[in-house]
Amino acid sequence: MPSRFNPVKLFAGSASSGLADQIAQASARELGDITVSRFSDGEFQPIYNESVRGCDVFLIQSTFAPSDNLMELLLMIDAAKRASAHYITAVIPYFGLARQDRKDKPRVAIGAKLVANLLAAAGAHRIMTMDLHAAQIQGFFDIPVDHLDASVIMVPYIKSLKLPNLVIASPDMGGTARARVFAKALNAEVVICDKQRKRANEIESMSVIGDVKGADIVLVDDICDTAGTLTKAAALLKEKGANSVRAVCTHGVLSGKAYQNIENSVLEELIICDTIPLKQASDKIKVLTVADLFSKAIANVYEHGSISDLFRMGDGVQTTVKF
Repeated sequence: MPSRFNPVKLFAGSASSGLADQIAQASARELGDITVSRFSDGEFQPIYNESVRGCDVFLIQSTFAPSDNLMELLLMIDAAKRASAHYITAVIPYFGLARQDRKDKPRVAIGAKLVANLLAAAGAHRIMTMDLHAAQIQGFFDIPVDHLDASVIMVPYIKSLKLPNLVIASPDMGGTARARVFAKALNAEVVICDKQRKRANEIESMSVIGDVKGADIVLVDDICDTAGTLTKAAALLKEKGANSVRAVCTHGVLSGKAYQNIENSVLEELIICDTIPLKQASDKIKVLTVADLFSKAIANVYEHGSISDLFRMGDGVQTTVKF
């Protein structure tokens, strides 16, 4: 277990250096000194440039593509274990491969379970992440998982918009539970966009369940990848009479033609968190930081505080944590 009597150190992986720096600032700390040595063939090796013996270390790295980000995190964990770190927490704001959470067709891998096994085998004692694609992925781990909820950041922002006829929408049937969390916090109705897919990232048809005429719609999802689902849902909702359509997504993967799709869409704005750094700027994309929330969660783990206290809806997480 982490102990308040042990030194605590935060280290950033290459993929999340910007977010890690914000988390460190919110925690009134400096990031630990780590470098990644690279060979000409692409092989790399993380190296701690300071002692971590007896320390409680928090390794901050999102595991979005490429797979090097996951491998780098695994090597960071292994290096910390071999350097006699007391307790190792992998802070993974975006948990990659989470969409591969079940065997929904013959002869496929369950990637989320494989990653869970790899992290534990590397030596992680604890996982801290945000908005897994399916909450039950926590059950793939035999070590503690702190699953943070971005709604405590998103809901205050939506409230600040003061939309006159707010309705929450789910872009698919699978996101209904997530949409209901937002709807309850915002005292709003829920509508559902029912989609049928031809294959991954390609939609065959979509229909709306519920009345959206004159409504100010906020679509809620966990991941925005190509933005195909969101932009098609937004267009359909406008066709059905919606006054305006926005979208909130925790993780802005934004691959392929995502930026083009968003710019050409009827969306007023896309609100995402900074769990994944943006590849390019867009006037339609609003980024909310998760740094303060992760800083508080890290402090609560270190001080044996409650993580569930962070799920309370308020006016946003604005705090400076010292530990």
